[in-house]
Amino acid sequence: MSQFSILLVCTDNLCRSPMAEEVLRQKLVQQGLADSVHVASAATHDLNTGEAIDFHAQKHAMRRGYDLSGLKVRLLQAEDFERYDLILAMEESNLLTLRLRCPQAHQAKLRYFTAYCNAPVAQDVPDPFYGQPADFEQVLDLIEDGCDGIVLDLQERAD
Repeated sequence: MSQFSILLVCTDNLCRSPMAEEVLRQKLVQQGLADSVHVASAATHDLNTGEAIDFHAQKHAMRRGYDLSGLKVRLLQAEDFERYDLILAMEESNLLTLRLRCPQAHQAKLRYFTAYCNAPVAQDVPDPFYGQPADFEQVLDLIEDGCDGIVLDLQERAD
């Protein structure tokens, strides 16, 4: 497989999309795909650009072996639509924003992250930012499931 790139997107890139970025990155390493797939995350809204990822997201991710400490909030850029092969939205409002900003030629790259989940789930990955610890754990469960599905899809593409 030639270099493939995936962008994970949520509203402010503080919790869901950076957690998904690191989970997917580690799963790609485990499956020997890290050299062929580039992964990043971004925010649809410029609320926290340049800041560290949410402390609670970091804490819960670290408990599962995912280190988010090197990540910073990044705002979606116009060139991302051309740069990335697959752009996954964490919720409906993110997908709608992406569709509005995305040039027609790249619209087919836009999908829901949950489309890759194996377990039956709602369309949106819930935002745990104002939630309880159990909400972060639920979101990480969803993200791990979706990332497993993405890796499976990438392996099928490579075959």
